[in-house]
Amino acid sequence: MADEQFYYNPSTGEVTQGKEASWDNRMGPYATREEAENAIQIATQRNKTADNQDEADDNWGETPSWEK
Repeated sequence: MADEQFYYNPSTGEVTQGKEASWDNRMGPYATREEAENAIQIATQRNKTADNQDEADDNWGETPSWEK
């Protein structure tokens, strides 16, 4: 059975179908070639979303007493 998922190799910029590169040179899996081609943009957006969530989680509404 062939691997129908796509992966992006950030070292080479290539998109492959299946796990051709080692895990440290592979982003994915992605359902389509187009998603894999946009792996960097997808990761950047996901990182921004996670950072915003972390920042919101860290905001308890009041400045801690030791920072006043």
